[in-house]
Amino acid sequence: MIFHLENPEKGNLIKSYEKGQIMVNEQTFTTSIVVGTDRILSDWPPNKVSDLTPDHFETLLEFKPEIIIFGSGEKQQFPSPELMAPLIKKGIGLESMNTAAACRTYNVLVSEYRRVVAALLLE
Repeated sequence: MIFHLENPEKGNLIKSYEKGQIMVNEQTFTTSIVVGTDRILSDWPPNKVSDLTPDHFETLLEFKPEIIIFGSGEKQQFPSPELMAPLIKKGIGLESMNTAAACRTYNVLVSEYRRVVAALLLE
């Protein structure tokens, strides 16, 4: 799935997603990643929802987001409430969707100049 971008000056944008790979700007990734407008974490360790730990969500807080878009792979899955609780306490929203929808949603929020981070699983 290829996305059409209007304004690449807004930071990191997802150009395309297909099963097993994501293209951010001109770089292709084949593992789970975290994409923020000003940086990319290409070595985010979880491969699937069941791999998630509180430390993985602590890493997302380093991006100082107002909202986190969580791409759970091919199917929509939700992280456990225990993992989301620290985000809620800090007033940070988390939206969970399949990774294709998360890529599209991230780009829309970036175009609105929102402080968003996308945590994207590829499996």
